[in-house]
Amino acid sequence: MTSVVQLLRAPALADAPYAYAATAPADARLLFLAGSCPLDADGATVSPGDHAAQAARCVTNLREALTAAGAELSDVISTRVLVASTSRSDLVAAWDVVHATFGDHDVPSTLLGVTVLGYPDQLVEIEAVAAVKDGQP
Repeated sequence: MTSVVQLLRAPALADAPYAYAATAPADARLLFLAGSCPLDADGATVSPGDHAAQAARCVTNLREALTAAGAELSDVISTRVLVASTSRSDLVAAWDVVHATFGDHDVPSTLLGVTVLGYPDQLVEIEAVAAVKDGQP
């Protein structure tokens, strides 16, 4: 499936490891995904204390939610990565996993340090918006 998402660069702005904007055509269907959490199939938080491992599980769960909606990572138009920490190194550990997963599809993203997330021992959550055209090959 070919993505309808177009990443836009802003040459006048500082070089960043993500696009500054993204767009999709007017006839695309937007998918608003709930925050992807580091939970296993039983609802337990995985890898307590490990920001990178939790980010990886969030990405795995994000892929599953996208698949259920008929989409994939290349259809994501933006992300928000929430990390329960005041340490920049913890934020970077989570971000490095997310950035590596998306590769060349470096969507506009926001990385935030927050005080607490919803599940016990949860350190990372990833929100995403995607865009797809129904019936596209």
